[in-house]
Amino acid sequence: MTIPKTSDLCDACEAAAACELSFMSIGRRTAFAGSIRTVSCTSGIAPLREIVHQPGQGQVLVIDAAPIGFRAVFGDVMAALAVRNGWAGVVVHGWVRDRREIDEMAIGVKALGTSPRRASVAGGGEVDGTLRFGNIAFAPGSRLVADEDGVIVLPPGLNESDIAIADTVAATAAYVAAPRG
Repeated sequence: MTIPKTSDLCDACEAAAACELSFMSIGRRTAFAGSIRTVSCTSGIAPLREIVHQPGQGQVLVIDAAPIGFRAVFGDVMAALAVRNGWAGVVVHGWVRDRREIDEMAIGVKALGTSPRRASVAGGGEVDGTLRFGNIAFAPGSRLVADEDGVIVLPPGLNESDIAIADTVAATAAYVAAPRG
C-alpha cells in the first residue's frame, strides 16, 4: 500500500493538522501511517516498555518524553520489539539512541534527535491519553501519517484513503506546466 504524501494530504484536506516540529527520520520506513496509541513518559520509560510489548496491529505509537529532558527513551531494543509486535511506526517528542541499528530495521521512527544517555527504566506516565505538542493534539484512535516532510494527524473518522488528492496533484501539475510571462 502506497502512503500518500503528507504535503498532498495537507493540500487536499485543510483540516489535516500538521505538527510544527522538525523530526529526524530513523529506520528503513521513511513513510508510515496508522491509528494512534499514546504514552507519556513523565519520569522514566516504564509505561513505554509496557506498551511496546503489546501487539501493534499496524498502529503508530506516539511518545511524549519532553519532561525527561535530554535522555533517550527509545533505542534498538525497543525498536526490535516494535517491529516484532507489528507497530507501523513511532513518533517521539524527545530523544532516541542507537540510530545506526534502528536505521537497519523495518520501522519508521520520527524523533527530535539522538542522545546516548538512557532515561530511567522506572518512572511513571500515562497510556492512551491525548498528547499535545507541536501545536496539535494526538488523540488515541486518530489517524497519523508521517513521511520525509513531517507528521500530520487527520480529522476524526478520516483515513488517508478517504482524501481525494488526485485533483490537488493535478492542479499543481497544471500550475507547473502553465506558460509564464
